[in-house]
Amino acid sequence: MPGRIDCSFYKERTFMKLAMDEAKKAAELGEIPIGAVLVAGDLVVKGHNTVIKDSDPTAHAEIVVIREAAKRLGNYRLIGSSLYVTLEPCIMCVGAIVHARISRLIFGAFDSRYGAVGSMVKAFDMDFNHRPEIISGVFAEESSLLLSKFFKALR
Repeated sequence: MPGRIDCSFYKERTFMKLAMDEAKKAAELGEIPIGAVLVAGDLVVKGHNTVIKDSDPTAHAEIVVIREAAKRLGNYRLIGSSLYVTLEPCIMCVGAIVHARISRLIFGAFDSRYGAVGSMVKAFDMDFNHRPEIISGVFAEESSLLLSKFFKALR
């Protein structure tokens, strides 16, 4: 039908832009610049890495937003939700995604060192009882550039 627009592409870019804004906040605070947004119905939760601030090795951006969304919804299962994250999740975060029953995972750049969706390991190929729909590469260049600049400044 003429004039029809696929809104899912714009929605993905809009929420990933919010995740990129969170990654920039993390960088300003001296945290590794990774941001995440979890969308569950009308609920939108934004967050970024707080590993250093919280002295918590589990405070990855994905875990931060999963915890907050579960708390706000009063349920650890986030069925029907979408998780947007600027970098491919690690094995810990993949485990949290599975346990939370997140329906869609949308991420930016691949992570050759710790990525558990396809780079280092393909964790979702394991025999889990849940596997989200996966979309990769949204804002990948921007995410990679932000991470490169951050680590270059540290050296």
